[in-house]
Amino acid sequence: MTALVAEETVVDLDQALWQVWKAMDVPEGFRAEIIEGAIEMSPTGGHRHFSVNRRLSRALDRYLGGSGLGPAQDGNVIAGLKVLIPDVFVAPDDADEIEHPEGLGVLASGVALVVETVSPGAEARRRDLVLKHRAYATAGIPVYVIIDDFDDGGAVTVFTGPDAERGAYARSERTPYGGEAVIPEGPVKGFVLGPEITGGRRD
Repeated sequence: MTALVAEETVVDLDQALWQVWKAMDVPEGFRAEIIEGAIEMSPTGGHRHFSVNRRLSRALDRYLGGSGLGPAQDGNVIAGLKVLIPDVFVAPDDADEIEHPEGLGVLASGVALVVETVSPGAEARRRDLVLKHRAYATAGIPVYVIIDDFDDGGAVTVFTGPDAERGAYARSERTPYGGEAVIPEGPVKGFVLGPEITGGRRD
């Protein structure tokens, strides 16, 4: 009697997703990220989203002038085989210091701060408030800022103290629109996100 032995093929999901992501032709107006075992496709933000992020980037650029750090928008931040695309992030001006070996973005280990401006809809909120919260904490990003028009008239929440094992931040400070949220630590310490960036309370 002949025994037939079936060969078991083991597929590394992270590696498979990484290869698919690298081969993707992402349509204009969309972004593709690898978050928690899936490729997440989402549209880029509308006019309000763009305006807030542009004002934030300009303010960060002024604040960080001469420090060797600066803001960037919509770039790939890579942690292992995970890909995250913050609305705004702060990294060294000399990108060679933290460039991914394949030139696909920057390494999360060199990013000082990330910001997400929440888009309308339940799925967008879940992505920024839950999935990306875990992903940024797991990647060890020191400061995560959420600008949220839909949080009871609008609020800025600053998360610090990433715990990679838990996938969570140890501390958070929520500031309603109209107040001034201050970055409490790290290279961007003292930077203020106030009404000149977010606008006032939204009804």
